[in-house]
Amino acid sequence: MKRNIKTIAVLFIALVTTVFYAHADIKPYKDLDSKEVIMNYVGASLLGHSDYTKYMFADDFTYSNTANSDVHGKKEYLKFLKDVKSLKLNCTQQLEVLDQMGNTAIGKVTMDFGHFSRVDYITLILSEEGWKISKVVTTYP
Repeated sequence: MKRNIKTIAVLFIALVTTVFYAHADIKPYKDLDSKEVIMNYVGASLLGHSDYTKYMFADDFTYSNTANSDVHGKKEYLKFLKDVKSLKLNCTQQLEVLDQMGNTAIGKVTMDFGHFSRVDYITLILSEEGWKISKVVTTYP
């Protein structure tokens, strides 16, 4: 009986260790190109898909809005995305990679809401974990 309990305890510890080890090495953006990361940004910001967003942004990420001069860091922006998770914006969007050279890329997402437009300029950097968004600047032309 004691042997069975020890065996079950060892198996349980091995299972828990395996699960934590597997989750410690998640890099969902490792194999994506810069355009696919921008598409994930659109999914998170416009369609409410916030899975893995904490991996999408660089640690020194900043978001700025030229309409009101607001500047936010990664923590605040992730909280914002979590708060609007179920909100889907009714607009058409167009995305493009404006330039990509080495470990840096610049993307542009244009959102047309009918009576106004919003443009997000996105700076990406290539890290060991794949492409990450380091800066987003929102304008309203």
